[in-house]
Amino acid sequence: MEDFQGITENVFANGDVYIGSFKNSLLHGKGKYTWFDGATYDGDWEDGKMTGKGKIIWPSGAKYEGEISGGYLHGFGTFNYSDGSIYNGDWRMNIHHGIGQKLYANLDIYDGSWKEGMPEGCGRYFWSSGNSYIGNWKGGQMCGKGIMKWVNGDHFIGFWLNGFRHGSGVYHFADGAYYFGSWSRGLKDGKGTFYPAGSKPPSLEKWHNFLGYDIHGKGFLSRTLSLNSEKEKAPKHGLKHSFSEKFAITGISSAGLSNWPRSMDINWGLSDPTREALADEDSRMMSHTSDQGQHNVAYKDRTVYEREYVQGVLIQERVKDYEEIFHRSKEQKKTTVKEARKVSCINFFESRRSYYLMLNLQLGIRYTVGKITPVPMREVRSSDFGRRARIVMYFPGKGSQFTPPHYSVDFHWKDYCPMVFRNLREMFKLDAAEYMMSICGDDGLRELSSPGKSGSIFYLSQDDRFVIKTLKKSELKVLLKMLPKYYGHVKEHENTLITKFFGLHRITIYGHSKVRFVVMGNMFCTELKIHRRYDLKGSTLGRYTHGDKSRDGITMKDLDLSYEFHMDKLLRQSLFKQISLDCMFLESLNIIDYSLLLGVHFRPPEKLKALLEPPATVHNPDNLHHDDEGESSVSEPMISPKGLLLVTHEPSSVTTAPGPHIRGRPLKTYSLGDREVDVLLPGTARFRVQLGVNMPAQASHKLLDDKSESSEVELFELYDVVLYMGIIDILQEYNLKKKLEHAYKSLRFDPLSISVVEPHLYATRFKRFLEKVFHDLP
Repeated sequence: MEDFQGITENVFANGDVYIGSFKNSLLHGKGKYTWFDGATYDGDWEDGKMTGKGKIIWPSGAKYEGEISGGYLHGFGTFNYSDGSIYNGDWRMNIHHGIGQKLYANLDIYDGSWKEGMPEGCGRYFWSSGNSYIGNWKGGQMCGKGIMKWVNGDHFIGFWLNGFRHGSGVYHFADGAYYFGSWSRGLKDGKGTFYPAGSKPPSLEKWHNFLGYDIHGKGFLSRTLSLNSEKEKAPKHGLKHSFSEKFAITGISSAGLSNWPRSMDINWGLSDPTREALADEDSRMMSHTSDQGQHNVAYKDRTVYEREYVQGVLIQERVKDYEEIFHRSKEQKKTTVKEARKVSCINFFESRRSYYLMLNLQLGIRYTVGKITPVPMREVRSSDFGRRARIVMYFPGKGSQFTPPHYSVDFHWKDYCPMVFRNLREMFKLDAAEYMMSICGDDGLRELSSPGKSGSIFYLSQDDRFVIKTLKKSELKVLLKMLPKYYGHVKEHENTLITKFFGLHRITIYGHSKVRFVVMGNMFCTELKIHRRYDLKGSTLGRYTHGDKSRDGITMKDLDLSYEFHMDKLLRQSLFKQISLDCMFLESLNIIDYSLLLGVHFRPPEKLKALLEPPATVHNPDNLHHDDEGESSVSEPMISPKGLLLVTHEPSSVTTAPGPHIRGRPLKTYSLGDREVDVLLPGTARFRVQLGVNMPAQASHKLLDDKSESSEVELFELYDVVLYMGIIDILQEYNLKKKLEHAYKSLRFDPLSISVVEPHLYATRFKRFLEKVFHDLP
């Protein structure tokens, strides 16, 4: 029988006192426990543990009132810290977790979602200075979509990363000026458009719709972040290792209780972020816009400035008329609509079907990798390349003995040469679990527009490591035909620049076409911003970009290239040795129409380091200093006089690249005495230099006389750059169709200028062209 006792007072041997009820000699029901050091708990007990609702007061003055489970702060409650800060919201096992509001000792306020003690998810932060941020958080920092509003009237709508503006966005100045562009770590980085005060900016409606709320936070409250809404209760089961497990009838140790909340007394707040310099500080260099507010002035200024920045430094500006920009924007919209209506080689990439296709791809890859990974590692055999080297499976929506249920349409899955691609992934040092998580994780895939004329559909994994491209049937046949020699080439030459293939698949949905996919490594998977992208073939006919080149992320062609690159002698020797080997390989397979995909990351020029704008960040309160008026601001970052430095390779010091680029040894340079090197980017990171990855160089600008515009101003002729490159589009054979195309075009144009030529001439021209692009350092 259970032994219930009434309200009694018990004094334990260690000096603790309990006044309350018991059950079977355990503290149970209502009761007040006072520890010898002065801490008290008054509330509900269950089987010797604090469970239910109660109030805890510590000797430091901190107190908690709310729900408790198994001795943990768990559920909803209010914690008053000894420093004066207050948290009111959800808890999970002594940690802020769920929806809650915290008033900091410095009178800052955060209201929103918490995870493991840190703001994460949707939330809003109000600084005591009057500034505010509404948007997404991760790990206690602004990360994702969000809106920052400064007390002076400036506001920024766009993307954030680790407390910095990072990605695309719009900065609206208090005087009415706008800047549409991109940022990296708080600094303008890349191409953008500046609309001075008095000019008419584009509509911000798409930004508000994209972010899900406007600059006043409307739409944000509907996300149940208000503490007046119904609270989300955390589960009360599965708790373990709480301090109340130390309870004994002879007394309860106060060590757990008195030591535990000290971490709760730690108050962290965010430094007050700085805003953009008024009216875009670089406009004072290149133009004569007014710094005075013009909120009520009609749109009289028709001048627009297309600008390009490198880590906060303005390097190029074009003066445009507003009507020209507006007309070009309308043309782009028309082109986008026309392209959307075009019928590609796949006739069912519409609305939900595109989503189904991505889901099917993820299901199939998860199944294939899971099936092939447990097979013991062995060298490939000739049969692994044969027609029977396939994994075929049917995926019904309701699931089967071998496949899980899913919400997509029923489909048939085929995986080509699974053992070959499993070995290739091992060769490229790709972990099977990471590969599946990258492509098949909950975040899904992102669909990209095709950069070429093929009509292919491109997907990018959420971590940017892998590109998935749809193939034509003819391309699939070429890849399967070349696969044995490709495998041998990649195995023999670890520094090959040729595209890395990781998987080849096919999806068939009843009543629709078969869709073929190849999974490749993303050559531009780097934390550095790629400022220029070029697709270089070595031909000249039609090899320039049509339309607007001012857009960030556009891939340009041979005739658009306005730079020559100078690199260390040994780096260049290694580069062209591998290019020659790769071209010989492609020539032996009768392949043409390939190109060098080149990405260029610019470092800020030395001459303009003094003009580098301070990044708007809430990253570290230690960066704060006080000006003469006593207001806080973020100190300007220190910039090295060199954009990059070559240093001796140290494996323990380099930043591990997230992309599939870890195969191959670091390269050696002549300038450091034939030693393996890393490239050190001051203020950014340190990377190991590999062929086609993190390659340092100097870019010298050359004006294209026939293309130059009088309104364009180029500020510098020499830049430190980091290069990324690889040989892509290697699935076009010089077949009968291409021979006829060559004969036809040779009658109309210079035979050496056209892209379609026989393989030996194509390889020779390709190498000669690149030799004019990449030079030795003087």
